[in-house]
Amino acid sequence: MVIVFVLVGVVALAVLGALHWYAWRRLVRDTTSGPGVARRVGAAVFVAGPLLMFGAVASERAGAPFWLQRVLAWPGFLWMALVIYLVLALVVGEFVRPLVRRVVERRAVVSSARTDSSARTDSSERASSSEHADSSVPAVASDRAPAPSGSAVSSDSAVSSASGDASTAAVSSAPAVSSAPAIEGESGPRRSVASLSVGSTGAGRPPLSVDAPSRRLFVSRVVGGAAAAAAVGTVGYGTYGVLRGPRVKRVTVPLAKLPRSAHGFRIAVVSDIHLGPVLGRGFAQTVVDTINATQPDLIAVVGDLVDGSVKDLGPAAAPLARLRARHGSFFVTGNHEYFSGAGQWVREVRELGIHPLENARTELAGFDLAGVNDVQGESEGQGPDFGKALGDRDTSRACVLLAHQPVQIHEAVRHGVDLQLSGHTHGGQLWPGNFIADAANPTLAGLERYGDTQLYVSRGAGAWGPPTRVGAPSDITVVELASREA
Repeated sequence: MVIVFVLVGVVALAVLGALHWYAWRRLVRDTTSGPGVARRVGAAVFVAGPLLMFGAVASERAGAPFWLQRVLAWPGFLWMALVIYLVLALVVGEFVRPLVRRVVERRAVVSSARTDSSARTDSSERASSSEHADSSVPAVASDRAPAPSGSAVSSDSAVSSASGDASTAAVSSAPAVSSAPAIEGESGPRRSVASLSVGSTGAGRPPLSVDAPSRRLFVSRVVGGAAAAAAVGTVGYGTYGVLRGPRVKRVTVPLAKLPRSAHGFRIAVVSDIHLGPVLGRGFAQTVVDTINATQPDLIAVVGDLVDGSVKDLGPAAAPLARLRARHGSFFVTGNHEYFSGAGQWVREVRELGIHPLENARTELAGFDLAGVNDVQGESEGQGPDFGKALGDRDTSRACVLLAHQPVQIHEAVRHGVDLQLSGHTHGGQLWPGNFIADAANPTLAGLERYGDTQLYVSRGAGAWGPPTRVGAPSDITVVELASREA
Protein backbone atom coordinates (compact mmCIF):
# COMPACT_ATOMS: atom_id res chain seq x y z
CA MET A 1 0.00 0.00 0.00
CA VAL A 2 2.83 2.41 0.83
CA ILE A 3 4.43 1.68 -2.54
CA VAL A 4 1.13 2.51 -4.28
CA PHE A 5 0.90 5.87 -2.50
CA VAL A 6 4.51 6.65 -3.39
CA LEU A 7 3.90 5.82 -7.05
CA VAL A 8 0.74 7.96 -7.10
CA GLY A 9 2.68 10.81 -5.55
CA VAL A 10 5.50 10.51 -8.08
CA VAL A 11 3.02 10.47 -10.98
CA ALA A 12 1.19 13.50 -9.57
CA LEU A 13 4.45 15.43 -9.21
CA ALA A 14 5.46 14.49 -12.74
CA VAL A 15 2.13 15.70 -14.14
CA LEU A 16 2.32 18.98 -12.21
CA GLY A 17 5.90 19.48 -13.35
CA ALA A 18 4.95 18.88 -16.97
CA LEU A 19 2.04 21.33 -16.78
CA HIS A 20 4.25 24.04 -15.26
CA TRP A 21 6.93 23.44 -17.88
CA TYR A 22 4.34 23.73 -20.64
CA ALA A 23 2.97 26.99 -19.20
CA TRP A 24 6.51 28.38 -18.78
CA ARG A 25 7.44 27.47 -22.33
CA ARG A 26 4.40 29.15 -23.88
CA LEU A 27 4.29 32.20 -21.61
CA VAL A 28 7.99 32.90 -21.04
CA ARG A 29 10.33 31.16 -23.48
CA ASP A 30 8.20 31.60 -26.59
CA THR A 31 7.40 35.25 -25.86
CA THR A 32 10.97 36.42 -25.27
CA SER A 33 13.55 36.88 -28.01
CA GLY A 34 16.40 35.45 -25.94
CA PRO A 35 18.02 35.31 -22.50
CA GLY A 36 17.44 38.46 -20.54
CA VAL A 37 15.68 40.02 -17.56
CA ALA A 38 12.18 39.12 -18.74
CA ARG A 39 13.02 35.45 -19.19
CA ARG A 40 14.80 35.26 -15.84
CA VAL A 41 11.85 36.88 -14.04
CA GLY A 42 9.39 34.53 -15.75
CA ALA A 43 11.45 31.49 -14.80
CA ALA A 44 11.61 32.69 -11.18
CA VAL A 45 7.81 33.04 -11.08
CA PHE A 46 7.29 29.51 -12.42
CA VAL A 47 9.66 28.12 -9.79
CA ALA A 48 8.34 30.11 -6.83
CA GLY A 49 4.65 29.50 -7.69
CA PRO A 50 4.61 25.70 -7.27
CA LEU A 51 6.89 25.88 -4.24
CA LEU A 52 4.44 28.25 -2.52
CA MET A 53 1.55 26.02 -3.56
CA PHE A 54 3.10 22.89 -2.04
CA GLY A 55 4.12 24.89 1.00
CA ALA A 56 0.55 26.12 1.57
CA VAL A 57 -0.91 22.61 1.42
CA ALA A 58 1.86 21.00 3.50
CA SER A 59 1.84 23.67 6.22
CA GLU A 60 -1.91 23.29 6.69
CA ARG A 61 -1.81 19.51 6.82
CA ALA A 62 1.23 19.42 9.12
CA GLY A 63 -0.20 21.98 11.54
CA ALA A 64 2.63 24.46 11.04
CA PRO A 65 2.59 27.73 13.03
CA PHE A 66 -0.52 29.61 12.05
CA TRP A 67 1.40 32.74 10.99
CA LEU A 68 3.35 30.62 8.52
CA GLN A 69 0.15 29.08 7.17
CA ARG A 70 -1.28 32.54 6.57
CA VAL A 71 1.90 33.75 4.84
CA LEU A 72 1.90 30.79 2.45
CA ALA A 73 -1.85 30.38 1.96
CA TRP A 74 -2.75 33.43 -0.14
CA PRO A 75 0.01 33.24 -2.77
CA GLY A 76 0.19 29.43 -2.73
CA PHE A 77 -3.52 28.72 -3.12
CA LEU A 78 -4.08 31.53 -5.60
CA TRP A 79 -1.25 30.13 -7.72
CA MET A 80 -3.02 26.75 -7.60
CA ALA A 81 -6.11 28.31 -9.18
CA LEU A 82 -4.13 30.49 -11.58
CA VAL A 83 -2.04 27.67 -13.05
CA ILE A 84 -5.21 25.64 -13.70
CA TYR A 85 -6.68 28.39 -15.85
CA LEU A 86 -3.36 29.31 -17.43
CA VAL A 87 -2.99 25.76 -18.73
CA LEU A 88 -6.62 25.61 -19.89
CA ALA A 89 -6.30 28.96 -21.69
CA LEU A 90 -3.04 27.93 -23.33
CA VAL A 91 -4.58 24.68 -24.56
CA VAL A 92 -7.35 26.70 -26.17
CA GLY A 93 -4.62 28.96 -27.56
CA GLU A 94 -3.10 26.01 -29.42
CA PHE A 95 -6.21 25.97 -31.63
CA VAL A 96 -6.24 29.75 -31.99
CA ARG A 97 -2.53 30.06 -32.78
CA PRO A 98 -2.73 28.82 -36.45
CA LEU A 99 -5.56 31.28 -37.13
CA VAL A 100 -3.57 34.20 -35.70
CA ARG A 101 -0.49 33.14 -37.69
CA ARG A 102 -2.55 33.00 -40.88
CA VAL A 103 -3.93 36.50 -40.31
CA VAL A 104 -0.45 37.88 -39.62
CA GLU A 105 1.00 36.23 -42.73
CA ARG A 106 -1.85 37.49 -44.89
CA ARG A 107 -1.32 41.05 -43.66
CA ALA A 108 2.42 40.71 -44.32
CA VAL A 109 1.74 39.57 -47.91
CA VAL A 110 -0.64 42.50 -48.50
CA SER A 111 1.88 44.95 -47.04
CA SER A 112 4.67 43.49 -49.21
CA ALA A 113 2.49 43.75 -52.32
CA ARG A 114 1.76 47.39 -51.56
CA THR A 115 5.46 48.09 -51.11
CA ASP A 116 6.30 46.38 -54.43
CA SER A 117 3.57 48.35 -56.23
CA SER A 118 4.83 51.61 -54.77
CA ALA A 119 8.41 50.77 -55.74
CA ARG A 120 7.36 50.01 -59.33
CA THR A 121 5.40 53.27 -59.48
CA ASP A 122 8.44 55.22 -58.31
CA SER A 123 10.63 53.47 -60.89
CA SER A 124 8.13 54.30 -63.67
CA GLU A 125 8.07 57.94 -62.59
CA ARG A 126 11.87 58.12 -62.69
CA ALA A 127 11.98 56.45 -66.11
CA SER A 128 9.37 58.88 -67.44
CA SER A 129 11.33 61.79 -66.04
CA SER A 130 14.48 60.51 -67.72
CA GLU A 131 12.73 60.15 -71.10
CA HIS A 132 11.36 63.64 -70.77
CA ALA A 133 14.84 64.93 -70.18
CA ASP A 134 16.10 63.12 -73.33
CA SER A 135 13.28 64.51 -75.49
CA SER A 136 14.17 68.06 -74.56
CA VAL A 137 17.71 67.76 -75.97
CA PRO A 138 16.88 68.61 -79.66
CA ALA A 139 15.14 71.76 -78.55
CA VAL A 140 18.27 72.82 -76.76
CA ALA A 141 20.36 72.01 -79.85
CA SER A 142 18.06 73.99 -82.17
CA ASP A 143 18.57 77.11 -80.09
CA ARG A 144 22.28 77.05 -80.79
CA ALA A 145 23.72 79.55 -83.24
CA PRO A 146 23.70 78.24 -86.83
CA ALA A 147 26.95 76.91 -88.23
CA PRO A 148 28.68 78.65 -91.00
CA SER A 149 27.30 77.91 -94.46
CA GLY A 150 28.89 75.12 -96.40
CA SER A 151 29.94 73.28 -93.30
CA ALA A 152 27.56 70.32 -93.10
CA VAL A 153 29.98 68.21 -91.14
CA SER A 154 30.41 70.94 -88.57
CA SER A 155 26.60 71.20 -88.16
CA ASP A 156 26.21 67.47 -87.57
CA SER A 157 29.04 67.54 -85.08
CA ALA A 158 27.42 70.38 -83.17
CA VAL A 159 24.10 68.52 -82.89
CA SER A 160 25.85 65.33 -81.82
CA SER A 161 27.90 67.22 -79.25
CA ALA A 162 24.82 68.94 -77.84
CA SER A 163 22.91 65.66 -77.63
CA GLY A 164 25.81 63.99 -75.87
CA ASP A 165 26.07 66.78 -73.32
CA ALA A 166 22.33 66.63 -72.51
CA SER A 167 22.38 62.83 -72.18
CA THR A 168 25.34 63.01 -69.84
CA ALA A 169 23.58 65.59 -67.70
CA ALA A 170 20.37 63.56 -67.55
CA VAL A 171 22.15 60.38 -66.53
CA SER A 172 24.24 62.12 -63.91
CA SER A 173 21.11 63.62 -62.33
CA ALA A 174 19.26 60.23 -62.03
CA PRO A 175 19.67 58.05 -58.87
CA ALA A 176 22.19 55.25 -59.25
CA VAL A 177 19.81 52.32 -58.83
CA SER A 178 21.34 49.67 -61.02
CA SER A 179 24.72 49.88 -59.31
CA ALA A 180 23.38 48.53 -55.98
CA PRO A 181 23.63 44.79 -55.24
CA ALA A 182 20.43 42.80 -55.69
CA ILE A 183 18.75 40.87 -52.81
CA GLU A 184 16.20 38.06 -52.76
CA GLY A 185 12.94 38.76 -50.90
CA GLU A 186 10.63 36.16 -49.24
CA SER A 187 8.41 36.34 -52.32
CA GLY A 188 8.38 38.16 -55.65
CA PRO A 189 11.26 39.18 -57.94
CA ARG A 190 14.72 40.16 -56.79
CA ARG A 191 14.97 43.77 -55.79
CA SER A 192 17.96 45.94 -55.12
CA VAL A 193 18.76 47.36 -51.69
CA ALA A 194 18.55 50.85 -53.17
CA SER A 195 15.07 50.26 -54.62
CA LEU A 196 13.88 48.96 -51.18
CA SER A 197 15.30 52.05 -49.54
CA VAL A 198 13.70 54.39 -52.03
CA GLY A 199 10.38 52.57 -52.01
CA SER A 200 10.21 52.37 -48.21
CA THR A 201 10.73 56.08 -47.74
CA GLY A 202 8.30 57.09 -50.47
CA ALA A 203 4.70 58.17 -49.88
CA GLY A 204 5.32 58.70 -46.12
CA ARG A 205 5.98 55.01 -45.31
CA PRO A 206 8.48 54.23 -42.53
CA PRO A 207 11.70 52.42 -43.48
CA LEU A 208 11.88 48.67 -42.96
CA SER A 209 13.08 47.70 -39.44
CA VAL A 210 15.60 44.94 -39.21
CA ASP A 211 15.01 44.65 -35.41
CA ALA A 212 11.20 44.07 -35.59
CA PRO A 213 10.00 40.86 -33.83
CA SER A 214 9.54 37.85 -36.03
CA ARG A 215 6.06 36.70 -36.94
CA ARG A 216 6.37 33.66 -34.67
CA LEU A 217 7.40 35.82 -31.71
CA PHE A 218 4.54 38.22 -32.42
CA VAL A 219 1.98 35.39 -32.56
CA SER A 220 3.33 33.85 -29.33
CA ARG A 221 3.02 37.17 -27.55
CA VAL A 222 -0.53 37.72 -28.77
CA VAL A 223 -1.73 34.23 -27.82
CA GLY A 224 0.23 34.11 -24.54
CA GLY A 225 -0.94 37.56 -23.50
CA ALA A 226 -4.56 36.69 -24.21
CA ALA A 227 -4.25 33.42 -22.24
CA ALA A 228 -2.67 35.17 -19.26
CA ALA A 229 -5.33 37.89 -19.28
CA ALA A 230 -8.14 35.31 -19.42
CA ALA A 231 -6.65 33.29 -16.54
CA VAL A 232 -6.05 36.31 -14.31
CA GLY A 233 -9.53 37.66 -15.04
CA THR A 234 -11.18 34.33 -14.29
CA VAL A 235 -9.35 33.82 -10.99
CA GLY A 236 -9.87 37.44 -9.98
CA TYR A 237 -13.62 37.32 -10.54
CA GLY A 238 -13.92 33.89 -8.87
CA THR A 239 -12.03 35.14 -5.81
CA TYR A 240 -14.20 38.23 -5.57
CA GLY A 241 -17.27 35.97 -5.63
CA VAL A 242 -16.05 34.09 -2.55
CA LEU A 243 -14.87 37.09 -0.54
CA ARG A 244 -18.09 39.05 -1.02
CA GLY A 245 -19.95 36.20 0.74
CA PRO A 246 -22.50 33.55 -0.24
CA ARG A 247 -25.84 34.33 -1.86
CA VAL A 248 -29.16 33.03 -0.54
CA LYS A 249 -31.07 30.32 -2.41
CA ARG A 250 -34.61 29.27 -1.58
CA VAL A 251 -35.97 25.78 -2.20
CA THR A 252 -39.38 24.33 -1.34
CA VAL A 253 -39.41 20.63 -0.45
CA PRO A 254 -42.74 18.84 0.00
CA LEU A 255 -42.75 16.00 2.57
CA ALA A 256 -45.57 13.46 2.55
CA LYS A 257 -45.49 12.94 6.34
CA LEU A 258 -45.15 16.57 7.35
CA PRO A 259 -48.24 17.76 9.25
CA ARG A 260 -50.12 20.90 8.34
CA SER A 261 -48.81 22.59 11.50
CA ALA A 262 -45.21 22.42 10.20
CA HIS A 263 -46.04 23.70 6.72
CA GLY A 264 -43.65 26.50 5.76
CA PHE A 265 -40.97 25.54 8.32
CA ARG A 266 -37.70 27.15 7.12
CA ILE A 267 -34.26 25.58 7.59
CA ALA A 268 -31.18 27.66 6.74
CA VAL A 269 -28.64 25.17 5.41
CA VAL A 270 -24.97 26.21 5.46
CA SER A 271 -22.03 23.94 4.74
CA ASP A 272 -18.32 24.10 3.93
CA ILE A 273 -17.54 27.48 5.48
CA HIS A 274 -13.88 26.40 5.73
CA LEU A 275 -12.57 28.96 8.18
CA GLY A 276 -8.78 28.81 8.01
CA PRO A 277 -5.65 30.76 7.11
CA VAL A 278 -7.46 32.50 4.23
CA LEU A 279 -11.10 32.88 5.30
CA GLY A 280 -11.20 34.20 8.85
CA ARG A 281 -13.34 36.09 11.36
CA GLY A 282 -14.59 38.67 8.87
CA PHE A 283 -15.87 35.96 6.56
CA ALA A 284 -17.57 34.16 9.47
CA GLN A 285 -19.36 37.39 10.37
CA THR A 286 -20.56 37.78 6.78
CA VAL A 287 -22.00 34.26 6.86
CA VAL A 288 -23.74 34.90 10.19
CA ASP A 289 -25.26 38.16 8.97
CA THR A 290 -26.51 36.51 5.76
CA ILE A 291 -28.15 33.64 7.67
CA ASN A 292 -29.77 35.86 10.29
CA ALA A 293 -31.20 38.09 7.58
CA THR A 294 -33.31 35.17 6.32
CA GLN A 295 -34.97 34.80 9.76
CA PRO A 296 -35.00 30.99 9.66
CA ASP A 297 -36.84 28.67 12.04
CA LEU A 298 -33.76 26.45 12.33
CA ILE A 299 -30.11 26.59 11.24
CA ALA A 300 -28.28 23.47 10.02
CA VAL A 301 -24.45 23.61 9.79
CA VAL A 302 -23.66 20.46 7.82
CA GLY A 303 -19.90 20.07 8.23
CA ASP A 304 -16.50 21.38 7.12
CA LEU A 305 -16.74 24.41 9.34
CA VAL A 306 -12.96 24.79 9.79
CA ASP A 307 -9.50 23.94 8.48
CA GLY A 308 -7.37 24.20 11.59
CA SER A 309 -7.27 23.80 15.34
CA VAL A 310 -9.44 25.47 17.96
CA LYS A 311 -6.32 27.24 19.22
CA ASP A 312 -5.72 28.91 15.86
CA LEU A 313 -9.29 29.40 14.66
CA GLY A 314 -11.32 29.80 17.85
CA PRO A 315 -11.39 33.62 17.45
CA ALA A 316 -12.37 33.28 13.78
CA ALA A 317 -15.35 31.07 14.68
CA ALA A 318 -16.52 33.33 17.53
CA PRO A 319 -19.15 35.21 15.41
CA LEU A 320 -21.11 31.93 15.11
CA ALA A 321 -22.34 32.55 18.66
CA ARG A 322 -24.58 35.27 17.18
CA LEU A 323 -26.58 32.88 14.98
CA ARG A 324 -30.29 33.30 15.69
CA ALA A 325 -33.16 30.94 14.89
CA ARG A 326 -36.45 30.17 16.65
CA HIS A 327 -35.62 26.48 17.11
CA GLY A 328 -31.84 26.90 17.44
CA SER A 329 -28.75 25.88 15.45
CA PHE A 330 -27.45 22.34 14.88
CA PHE A 331 -24.12 20.94 13.67
CA VAL A 332 -22.71 17.72 12.24
CA THR A 333 -19.07 16.99 11.50
CA GLY A 334 -17.52 17.02 8.05
CA ASN A 335 -14.36 15.28 6.87
CA HIS A 336 -12.22 18.39 7.53
CA GLU A 337 -13.18 18.43 11.20
CA TYR A 338 -11.33 15.13 11.56
CA PHE A 339 -8.23 16.75 10.06
CA SER A 340 -8.53 19.56 12.62
CA GLY A 341 -9.40 17.84 15.93
CA ALA A 342 -13.09 16.91 15.73
CA GLY A 343 -13.51 16.35 19.47
CA GLN A 344 -12.23 19.81 20.32
CA TRP A 345 -14.40 21.43 17.70
CA VAL A 346 -17.54 19.62 18.90
CA ARG A 347 -16.92 21.08 22.35
CA GLU A 348 -16.17 24.53 20.90
CA VAL A 349 -19.33 24.50 18.80
CA ARG A 350 -21.40 23.59 21.84
CA GLU A 351 -19.91 26.53 23.76
CA LEU A 352 -20.90 28.80 20.85
CA GLY A 353 -24.53 27.79 21.39
CA ILE A 354 -24.79 25.36 18.47
CA HIS A 355 -26.10 21.85 19.22
CA PRO A 356 -23.92 19.02 17.85
CA LEU A 357 -25.77 15.96 16.58
CA GLU A 358 -23.26 13.11 16.91
CA ASN A 359 -25.27 10.16 15.63
CA ALA A 360 -28.22 11.60 17.51
CA ARG A 361 -31.79 12.79 17.00
CA THR A 362 -34.08 15.42 18.45
CA GLU A 363 -37.84 15.72 18.13
CA LEU A 364 -39.28 18.99 16.90
CA ALA A 365 -42.86 20.01 16.42
CA GLY A 366 -43.89 18.28 13.22
CA PHE A 367 -40.77 16.22 12.38
CA ASP A 368 -37.62 14.55 13.70
CA LEU A 369 -34.21 16.14 13.14
CA ALA A 370 -31.29 13.68 13.11
CA GLY A 371 -27.57 13.95 12.42
CA VAL A 372 -24.76 11.47 11.75
CA ASN A 373 -20.98 11.84 11.85
CA ASP A 374 -18.99 12.07 8.66
CA VAL A 375 -17.54 8.90 7.15
CA GLN A 376 -14.03 10.28 7.77
CA GLY A 377 -14.69 9.70 11.47
CA GLU A 378 -14.33 5.96 10.90
CA SER A 379 -10.56 6.49 10.99
CA GLU A 380 -10.98 7.53 14.64
CA GLY A 381 -13.74 5.09 15.56
CA GLN A 382 -16.32 7.88 15.35
CA GLY A 383 -17.97 7.15 12.03
CA PRO A 384 -21.66 7.45 11.16
CA ASP A 385 -24.09 5.26 13.11
CA PHE A 386 -27.51 5.35 11.45
CA GLY A 387 -28.90 2.75 13.83
CA LYS A 388 -28.10 4.89 16.84
CA ALA A 389 -29.47 8.03 15.24
CA LEU A 390 -32.60 6.56 13.64
CA GLY A 391 -33.15 3.02 14.91
CA ASP A 392 -35.89 3.58 17.48
CA ARG A 393 -37.78 6.50 15.99
CA ASP A 394 -41.46 6.70 15.12
CA THR A 395 -41.50 6.05 11.37
CA SER A 396 -44.88 7.72 10.99
CA ARG A 397 -43.21 11.07 11.60
CA ALA A 398 -41.28 12.95 8.93
CA CYS A 399 -37.50 12.83 9.37
CA VAL A 400 -34.86 15.32 8.23
CA LEU A 401 -31.25 14.06 8.38
CA LEU A 402 -28.07 16.15 8.50
CA ALA A 403 -25.15 14.30 6.87
CA HIS A 404 -22.11 16.02 5.41
CA GLN A 405 -21.46 13.83 2.38
CA PRO A 406 -24.08 13.01 -0.27
CA VAL A 407 -22.80 9.42 -0.47
CA GLN A 408 -24.58 8.76 2.83
CA ILE A 409 -27.92 8.95 1.02
CA HIS A 410 -28.08 5.19 0.47
CA GLU A 411 -28.09 4.48 4.21
CA ALA A 412 -30.65 7.24 4.65
CA VAL A 413 -32.96 5.54 2.14
CA ARG A 414 -32.66 2.23 4.00
CA HIS A 415 -33.64 3.95 7.26
CA GLY A 416 -36.70 5.70 5.83
CA VAL A 417 -35.39 9.26 5.95
CA ASP A 418 -37.62 11.77 4.14
CA LEU A 419 -35.02 14.46 3.46
CA GLN A 420 -31.21 14.50 3.75
CA LEU A 421 -29.33 17.81 3.85
CA SER A 422 -25.66 17.67 2.76
CA GLY A 423 -22.72 19.68 1.43
CA HIS A 424 -19.14 18.53 0.77
CA THR A 425 -19.08 18.82 -3.05
CA HIS A 426 -18.67 22.64 -3.32
CA GLY A 427 -20.52 22.16 -6.61
CA GLY A 428 -17.09 21.36 -8.04
CA GLN A 429 -15.74 24.80 -6.93
CA LEU A 430 -13.39 25.23 -9.91
CA TRP A 431 -14.64 24.33 -13.37
CA PRO A 432 -13.98 21.77 -14.84
CA GLY A 433 -13.60 20.15 -11.40
CA ASN A 434 -17.38 19.79 -11.36
CA PHE A 435 -17.06 16.81 -13.70
CA ILE A 436 -14.79 15.03 -11.20
CA ALA A 437 -16.99 15.94 -8.23
CA ASP A 438 -20.09 14.82 -10.11
CA ALA A 439 -18.54 11.43 -10.81
CA ALA A 440 -17.61 10.96 -7.13
CA ASN A 441 -21.00 11.94 -5.65
CA PRO A 442 -24.58 10.82 -6.30
CA THR A 443 -25.68 14.48 -6.48
CA LEU A 444 -23.39 17.41 -7.21
CA ALA A 445 -25.73 20.20 -6.10
CA GLY A 446 -29.43 20.85 -5.76
CA LEU A 447 -32.43 18.64 -5.01
CA GLU A 448 -32.87 15.05 -6.22
CA ARG A 449 -35.03 12.11 -5.23
CA TYR A 450 -33.83 8.60 -4.31
CA GLY A 451 -36.84 6.38 -3.87
CA ASP A 452 -38.96 7.92 -1.09
CA THR A 453 -36.01 10.01 0.14
CA GLN A 454 -35.05 13.42 -1.16
CA LEU A 455 -31.49 14.74 -1.07
CA TYR A 456 -30.53 18.41 -1.11
CA VAL A 457 -26.84 19.30 -1.60
CA SER A 458 -25.57 22.82 -0.94
CA ARG A 459 -22.59 24.19 -2.87
CA GLY A 460 -21.26 25.57 0.41
CA ALA A 461 -20.54 29.05 1.72
CA GLY A 462 -16.75 29.15 1.53
CA ALA A 463 -13.96 27.42 -0.37
CA TRP A 464 -11.14 25.00 0.32
CA GLY A 465 -7.65 25.73 -0.99
CA PRO A 466 -7.96 28.61 -3.44
CA PRO A 467 -10.48 31.17 -2.12
CA THR A 468 -11.92 31.02 -5.62
CA ARG A 469 -15.02 29.61 -7.29
CA VAL A 470 -15.59 29.30 -11.03
CA GLY A 471 -18.91 27.98 -12.31
CA ALA A 472 -20.04 27.01 -8.79
CA PRO A 473 -21.16 30.10 -6.84
CA SER A 474 -21.31 29.80 -3.06
CA ASP A 475 -24.68 29.67 -1.36
CA ILE A 476 -26.69 29.48 1.82
CA THR A 477 -29.98 27.70 1.14
CA VAL A 478 -33.27 28.29 2.90
CA VAL A 479 -35.16 25.00 2.61
CA GLU A 480 -38.87 25.51 3.18
CA LEU A 481 -40.74 22.36 4.14
CA ALA A 482 -44.19 21.95 2.62
CA SER A 483 -47.00 19.73 3.85
CA ARG A 484 -49.16 18.00 1.29
CA GLU A 485 -52.08 18.44 3.65
CA ALA A 486 -51.82 22.22 3.40
